[in-house]
Amino acid sequence: MKAIIQIPCLNEEETLPTTLADLPTEIDGIDRIETLIIDDGSTDRTVEGAIECGVDHIVKLPNNRGLATGFQAGLDACLKLGADIIVNTDADNQYSGHDIPKLVRPVLDGEAEMVVGDRDVAAIDHFSPSKKALQKFGSWVVRQLSDTEITDATSGFRAYSREAALQLLVVDNFTYTLESLIQAGKGRVAVGEVPISTNEKLRESRLFGSTSAYVRRNGLAILRIYTRYEPLKVFSALAAVAGVLALLAWMPFLLDWIVNGDRSGHLQSLLLGAVLFIVAIQLFALGVIGDLLAGQRVMTQRVFERVRRIELQLGVEPSHALEPGRRADPEPGKAAPADLPTPAGRD
Repeated sequence: MKAIIQIPCLNEEETLPTTLADLPTEIDGIDRIETLIIDDGSTDRTVEGAIECGVDHIVKLPNNRGLATGFQAGLDACLKLGADIIVNTDADNQYSGHDIPKLVRPVLDGEAEMVVGDRDVAAIDHFSPSKKALQKFGSWVVRQLSDTEITDATSGFRAYSREAALQLLVVDNFTYTLESLIQAGKGRVAVGEVPISTNEKLRESRLFGSTSAYVRRNGLAILRIYTRYEPLKVFSALAAVAGVLALLAWMPFLLDWIVNGDRSGHLQSLLLGAVLFIVAIQLFALGVIGDLLAGQRVMTQRVFERVRRIELQLGVEPSHALEPGRRADPEPGKAAPADLPTPAGRD
């Protein structure tokens, strides 16, 4: 049984050594533990520091592509490196590495395929009251949308079984936490959670500059992701709202006609109602089209899963992966250092 702990990184030279030092070296039921960092276009010594700390694998993206892309790249690399369990944690040492054995236990026991660490947000001192309330409300919304019972939806401290990781395809370009939960719920993946502890804050969050930015980006992400998975429900609800507004716009004309028998006048109300009724029909049509596209998305996801399995059978190497002690290709016209050969599989 092999577990790989992956850590997405962006300029984490100062905090990464602390995070790596906190990781467990032994877990009951796991024979081998390896570490993998995803360097998302860092401009500091993140990679060199990781090598000095003895990480087993490095995935180096050529430029900054965002947390979701880095997470997906790390997941792909972990699968191709033979991981039976994949643990995801943050490089800022927010999550306690001592809780990893607790996190993977439900996967080892066959009780869950995906496990999320519950930080008990209400007890985190450096979270403001407004952020705690928003976290609680956002997690409640995600629970309703995903049909899961996860208390802390934005927690990035997670464990995945090999089968769950094979099925996971994150396309959101901002964060993976919400989409992976909704996708898991819709895909009937067994999702569990365990209580975890957090460490003292070493730096400010780089995902959100303010509470308003947090609300705006997460709110839009939830709406976009849910629309992607349940377009007919979303557009049918919008069509129903437009239909009700159309009926309300027609009410003055209808009441005058029914009560007084007068069908003259109320031209503005009739026009407004007609426009709203046409909007309702168009929204419903968009829902039907979206539902057809959602079916295609499911088929695409299944094809992607099969491609992954074929790649694993063929032994395809991870994309952008470097062995520790190696660097990315040099700039054109420059030779690679003699003591650091170019990555395997490249000329």
